[in-house]
Amino acid sequence: MELATLTPGQLTIGASDFDARPMTYVEDGQRWGYEPDVARAVCAKLGLEPVWLNLPMAEFYSTLQAKTCDLVWFNQAVTPERQKHSVFTRPYGLFNEAIIVRADDGIESAADLAGRKMAGLADSTNVELGQQFEGVELIPFPGTDKVLQEMLAALRTGEVDAVVDDELVLVTAAEADPSLRLAITVETSHPFAIALRPDSPDLLTALNQTLDQLEADGTLQQLWEKWIPWRPFPFV
Repeated sequence: MELATLTPGQLTIGASDFDARPMTYVEDGQRWGYEPDVARAVCAKLGLEPVWLNLPMAEFYSTLQAKTCDLVWFNQAVTPERQKHSVFTRPYGLFNEAIIVRADDGIESAADLAGRKMAGLADSTNVELGQQFEGVELIPFPGTDKVLQEMLAALRTGEVDAVVDDELVLVTAAEADPSLRLAITVETSHPFAIALRPDSPDLLTALNQTLDQLEADGTLQQLWEKWIPWRPFPFV
């Protein structure tokens, strides 16, 4: 049975061109990373062509509810707030959060952040984590497709003293810039999953079954180890 999607034969994926490597990024007009590779594997099994719709992150769920995309698949942690308006597949990964600082700064622990300024993506699980650090002045940055670069630029110039974000993207940022250092990793193990409208039960079931198949046949682990080799595959 052919799945009902907005465009027959296609899966329209609400996402962003925001550079969040190794999870997802766009280069030379192509989308790369763990999420796009998993999406292509899922679509191959379902007989669908993946089509990514570049959106401002603040508009992910309004676009989904307006039926302009079939789903949102972009670094989405499953949270109670998001579950009020969307349904989620089983997770395709479990991810930690982290804090990056300037390499010459002595920040090593949560206590060292007291009295400091910390940037985070507005309305995100990262900001929620930042709110737990006592004495930190949190500086929310709006969710543009340049937000990570903007936060890291503010860190380099001293506008902020730290940035909180997903561990994966900060590991990559620290590796690319020796003036920055990953100071703290918080083992939050947030489940990341695909968000759909509640009126898409058949698509939800098909996605869950396909993700289960990709885990069972080793594809999911293979793609994880390709893009995230420094973290153990979480579903073993």
